[in-house]
Amino acid sequence: MQDARIAEWIRTKFLAIVADLDERGRRRWAAAEARSLGWGGISAVAHSTGISDRTIRNGLRELDDPNALPPDRQRMRGAGRRSREETQPGLIKALESLIEPVVRGDPMCPLRWTCKSTRTLAVELNSQGFMVSCTKVATLLKARGYSLQSNRKTLEGKQHPDRNAQFEHIARRVKARQR
Repeated sequence: MQDARIAEWIRTKFLAIVADLDERGRRRWAAAEARSLGWGGISAVAHSTGISDRTIRNGLRELDDPNALPPDRQRMRGAGRRSREETQPGLIKALESLIEPVVRGDPMCPLRWTCKSTRTLAVELNSQGFMVSCTKVATLLKARGYSLQSNRKTLEGKQHPDRNAQFEHIARRVKARQR
């Protein structure tokens, strides 16, 4: 009976603040809560919140560590998942080979774009054996200087006659602003 009340008490507190906590805050809150409960606190907090007992133990270590992470860091440097470019070395080359035939704009111009959507590119890359999402494709394109603009009309040749002139005007403005 007492354990059920404690579990509900922990769950209620956790649900009240979970939306305001980031990864580090959840870990440290759970550790502080487990420490306040004493013996059996780790398993009680883990059971009540669904947070892994390993995460709570890491939080306890962080609370005791005099060289804890600075407040602006979630994890230690080098921790976390490696980028898709690192784990899949041919990804960038494959993406460039997909967009090169349909690139629009002057290659020397700061504004370039492609007619293919990020979803289409992601599907094509996945069919080639890469694991990538449309969001990551958008990030990769943006890093390479491509403008992520959607076309109003998707069929080639049916755009407004001045459509290319509009992009040339925008490119001239960007160049002038960069000067």
